[in-house]
Amino acid sequence: MKVVNLKQAILQAWKERWSDYQWAINMKKFFPRGATWDILNLAEALLEQAMIGPSPNPLILSYLKYAISSQMVSYSSVLTAISKFEDFSRDLCVQALLDIMDMFCDRLSCHGKAEECIGLCRALLSALHWLLRCTAASAERLQEGLEAGSPATREKQLALCLQCLEKTLSSTKNRALLHIAKLEEASSWTAIEHCLLKLGEILANLSNAQLRSQAEQCGTLIRSIPTMLSVHSEQLHKTGFPTVHALILLEGTMNLTGEMQPLVEQLMMVKRMQHIPTPLFILEIWKACFVGLIESPEGTQELKWTAFTYLKIPQVLVKLKKYFHGEKDFTEDVNSAFEFLLKLTPLLDKADQRCNCDCTNFLLQECNKQGLLSEVNFASLIGKRTTDRDPQLKSSENANIQPNPGLILRAEPTVTNILKTMDADHSKSPEGLLGVLGHMLSGKSLDLLLAAAAATGKLKSFARKFINLNEFTTHGSGESTKTASVRALLFDISFLMLCHVAQTYGSEVILSETSSGEEVPFFETWMQTCMPEEGKILNPDHPCFRPDSTKVESLVALLNNSSEMKLVQMKWHEACLSISAAILEILNAWENGVLAFESIQKITDNIKGKVCSLAVCAVAWLVAHVRMLGLDEREKSLQMIRQLAGPLYSENTLQFYNERVVIMNSILEHMCADVLQQTATQIKFPSTGVDTMPYWNLLPPKRPIKEVLTDIFAKVLERGWVDSRSIHILDTLLHMGGVYWFCNNLIKELLKETRKEHTLRAVQLLYSIFCLDMQQVTLVLLGHILPGLLTDSSKWHSLMDPPGTALAKLAVWCALSSYSSHKGQASSRQKKRHREDIEDYISLFPVEDMQPSKLMRLLSSNEDDANILSSPTDRSMNNSLSASQLHTVNMRDPLNRVLANLFLLISSILGSRTAGPHTQFVQWFMEECVDCLEQDSRGSILQFMPFTTVSELVKVSAMSSPKVVLAITDLSLPLGRQVAAKAIAAL
Repeated sequence: MKVVNLKQAILQAWKERWSDYQWAINMKKFFPRGATWDILNLAEALLEQAMIGPSPNPLILSYLKYAISSQMVSYSSVLTAISKFEDFSRDLCVQALLDIMDMFCDRLSCHGKAEECIGLCRALLSALHWLLRCTAASAERLQEGLEAGSPATREKQLALCLQCLEKTLSSTKNRALLHIAKLEEASSWTAIEHCLLKLGEILANLSNAQLRSQAEQCGTLIRSIPTMLSVHSEQLHKTGFPTVHALILLEGTMNLTGEMQPLVEQLMMVKRMQHIPTPLFILEIWKACFVGLIESPEGTQELKWTAFTYLKIPQVLVKLKKYFHGEKDFTEDVNSAFEFLLKLTPLLDKADQRCNCDCTNFLLQECNKQGLLSEVNFASLIGKRTTDRDPQLKSSENANIQPNPGLILRAEPTVTNILKTMDADHSKSPEGLLGVLGHMLSGKSLDLLLAAAAATGKLKSFARKFINLNEFTTHGSGESTKTASVRALLFDISFLMLCHVAQTYGSEVILSETSSGEEVPFFETWMQTCMPEEGKILNPDHPCFRPDSTKVESLVALLNNSSEMKLVQMKWHEACLSISAAILEILNAWENGVLAFESIQKITDNIKGKVCSLAVCAVAWLVAHVRMLGLDEREKSLQMIRQLAGPLYSENTLQFYNERVVIMNSILEHMCADVLQQTATQIKFPSTGVDTMPYWNLLPPKRPIKEVLTDIFAKVLERGWVDSRSIHILDTLLHMGGVYWFCNNLIKELLKETRKEHTLRAVQLLYSIFCLDMQQVTLVLLGHILPGLLTDSSKWHSLMDPPGTALAKLAVWCALSSYSSHKGQASSRQKKRHREDIEDYISLFPVEDMQPSKLMRLLSSNEDDANILSSPTDRSMNNSLSASQLHTVNMRDPLNRVLANLFLLISSILGSRTAGPHTQFVQWFMEECVDCLEQDSRGSILQFMPFTTVSELVKVSAMSSPKVVLAITDLSLPLGRQVAAKAIAAL
């Protein structure tokens, strides 16, 4: 039916003065069922007729009000009609329109299709724009004094506009609908922002303070719409954050060589998830650093911690600064953190006592140098620390011992200089290079330089230079005795340094990404095939230990017949590869009585007499060989290791012999540790007075590992923070028991807790413990443990509050951390661990939606109503459609697969007719997801949630809020916005 007929019907009603209900009855007679009133544009037609004269027609307006009240017309059609009115000079008409808006602007709703709900969002955006223009026009006219009547009358119109604006914007539901509309129509939002700026300029000169304040309030509400999801309250009442503390201890103890960016992102993730205020967040980092300095074992670990604290963490803070708006604010936060830190005088004094210096002073200087502190704050903090410091510390400082912080800070530029020296042509001045390397070997120089290089990300480059040097020294042609001895020393020193680096910082540092055509350097080949490492079992009969027999024979002859090793024209890499087979020959000869013990002594002296590398290669094979022997067959092999480990007391050794022997013994001790423990044998390695393996063999003997795990967790929970020794024990247990065993037992411990504060602390600590291998733990937790708890009704009681809330929090934290980082590389400490197959995730969670997964079959068998809890075979594709499918996320990735199935399970639980602790758990899980979300977090874990879950979730009273709906839907997708609009409009 044409609009003109509608117009005639309205005019007839006016002429005959029908009452509003009479009009409605007659209208329904005129227009029988078919087209809806919105399609006929009834609201627009009524307004058009009502606004013809200078003042509005009250009768026709009463028809419109009746139509609104009886829901003949939708709110969106009325708002659209109002926003088309342009003549703001007609006060009475404007007031009438404001009066109509006032009827329903704080209780908008729509129960139609998703497109109609999106229409409501757009209409509300148009209405907001209209209201702003109307307010601006009223304010302009008030200022110019063009209106007749008293100022009070003029102000009344502006007050009405602001009142309607405030009423519309004070509703969170309206702001959520506007948030969706902004994403639907970016250009309209830009027009609103311009209008807001213009209004601000006009109202700045307004004399009425109350109206000005009201306008500012409305402006603030409008500006908050785009960021309404990112407002989180910070935990101002708490002072300790064990997760940050444990994360720093874990990184400092086990991952000094790790890249900074993943650490920065993980710290920021924790800060966001736990809503930690910036000064307390930075304070927790410093506290952990000082605890690490105090408790780190003497020797290499102590130097590692010093490098971590003074070189790496300031750089981490420089990177963190980029995440915060306003550089000045961040330096103020760093200053506040230091002011809090200076109040912890006992902690700082203990660190000073351990390090034999004023630790804080060094740290403040480094932060000042990196631009993290202003000069004024720097001077003030230095003064405070000097005043508070225990006076006895100054007098007890040993002037003969150089403090580690000072040494580390000086070592950093030295690393750069050495790298430059190593870039030079080795053939031009090998003696000069040898002098530099010799200097590096003295005292603790090598460990200092390596720690500085590791903390500043230069260790890989450092190792690469030494591999190149080692490769250069493998061949010598037409050389004199002196040149040959220099070459032998360069080979030996570079070989020993590389072994030491591999054992201290992990073999990943050494390995290069060589392309298929390139030849792999000798040291890399030897390290991968012949060098014993923790968790690596070598086969002593492997072809790598069986080189060319003629070379072996000549080496055996050389070792047995010569008084000492020849150097000229010696191919050291060949000797290193042949020594294993030569040792086997010599051992056989000794065991069969062909060689006497004196001959063995002479041979071992020859092996270690000139270059220590040969002894290292020999012991590497002997370690693999001893593992394969019976109890009564080991004696001679172990005796040979003893002979090779002792130093040679001879004057006819090459330069830097004592320094090289110290490194050699440290390497041999690491190599033999496992096999000596397994064979219950002791070999006394020459002591340097420092425990070279402080974190080795920490598990108590003859105790079940489950007991050890529960004990260590109980102690950590009681103390409230994780120390580095506990981290190493937990890492060993994870390695021994496997990820499922480790995670399952710790979750059982969490579910035993009944006190709220204990469960929260347990979650914070467990999250940091799980960082030992977050990716694998998350797969187990979300793919096995949670589905097991949620689908087995006999376990539902364990999901009650508080342990259930805590588990939901932990699951979300793990899921978010793993999902945000799994596109990056695994950290070096995680690469070291043997990857167990938790289960074939492809069979557990099939790729095709049409295959029923085990998990969903499990679900349906546990539920009376199999139609609701059905497998994906019975579900229509729409029921499990999620944003991740529209973003074409790779579902062959195990983590994506596990998340998708967990959210399918959640969707099924919400749609089920059986409520219980598992339903409550799902609510807590979703609440935590919302609480941890960032603004515009497209690609978060919630993209795996089926769109249908949104309508189920809003039925849960705690989740039926507009902000929750905005948070759980992917608003970057048109379908996501439709789902959100439909859910919010129905609230």
